[in-house]
Amino acid sequence: MPNRLETYRVEAYNTAKQSENKMHDDTVARRFGFEGGLVPGVDVFAYMMHVPIARWGRDFLSRGLVEARFIKPVYDGETADVDATEHNGLLTIEVFSRTELCATGTASLPAEAPTVSLGDYVEVPAVAERKPVSPATFEAGKWLGTAPRRWAGQDAADYLADIRESDPIFAREGLGHPGLIQRVMNRVLVDNTILGPWIHVGSRMQLLSAARAGDEIAARAKVTANYEKKSHRFVELDSLVVANGITPLAHCRHTAIYQPREQAAA
Repeated sequence: MPNRLETYRVEAYNTAKQSENKMHDDTVARRFGFEGGLVPGVDVFAYMMHVPIARWGRDFLSRGLVEARFIKPVYDGETADVDATEHNGLLTIEVFSRTELCATGTASLPAEAPTVSLGDYVEVPAVAERKPVSPATFEAGKWLGTAPRRWAGQDAADYLADIRESDPIFAREGLGHPGLIQRVMNRVLVDNTILGPWIHVGSRMQLLSAARAGDEIAARAKVTANYEKKSHRFVELDSLVVANGITPLAHCRHTAIYQPREQAAA
């Protein structure tokens, strides 16, 4: 029988008000029909991951599989309720805010992490000079890299505070939150082009190794699709996120609208 877990309730926080992505700015977001600036999808994903981390602990951080699709915005200061039901080892996760379904996803704990070869993912630097986005920026088959990033000490503590994560496992064991991996996935876009307002719409992440606080993290990403749907322009990425140049942390698939139809028509 399905087992309904206790609801995880969090006060959402827009960590990206000053971001280059003005979809997180109240004024700009309202021009696109939203009520205000969007809480980043990667942070909503981090709220969702609280449930499988609480359920499986270190094992999930080492080999868990999680995916999410973002349906409606979560806004700064609003309550987000993360509901989950477990059945046959699968967590089905939903995020509600303002009584609306905002995100859906699943999480599971494979018996072991799959083997992924570093050599299958080409390491390239981020572009030396970013240029305004165009369909050619994300040409299918193109390899993209990111500038390495590190969250250590106060930066790591601040991140946990920003996503409202209180699970003691991170401080106790010196671990990095997997939401940081999702932030690096967003940087695949931001480090390689100048974007207008854009929207992260979904991700799948197979964790391969637990990140350590202070790891230097970078992505090796291949563009697998670039298409137009309902006048939005989408990009899909297949990426290996690596710690310190040698340790695969996660295999990620990441989907974003890099030009919303209002922007594309401008």
